[in-house]
Amino acid sequence: MSSLYEMLNRIKKRPAMYLGKNSIFSLQAFLAGYNGAKREMGLVATEQEQEFEDFLGWIRKRFNVETNQSWASIILFYSADENKALDTFFELFDEFLSQRKNLELENKFELLI
Repeated sequence: MSSLYEMLNRIKKRPAMYLGKNSIFSLQAFLAGYNGAKREMGLVATEQEQEFEDFLGWIRKRFNVETNQSWASIILFYSADENKALDTFFELFDEFLSQRKNLELENKFELLI
């Protein structure tokens, strides 16, 4: 089984193949089904899946919103349409991962000092 991030990368390259259409809500539904299937099978969340859970909080902070809306709804609100929102998701997700990686590097560097 491939990792969550590998799967998201494949979806990014060919979203219609995995989602049926280029839609932020199709991606959200896909990921909800993925998580639901893993729970039903009794599989423990991977490190990447646990990290992805922080994405909603990061999106709320990034857009400075206090709402109970999903990450998909927030991204769509700031996008022209669902197709553009999907593209924006992947841009924001790359930014999220980059910030996480930079923070990890900073923490490792501080431990060395």
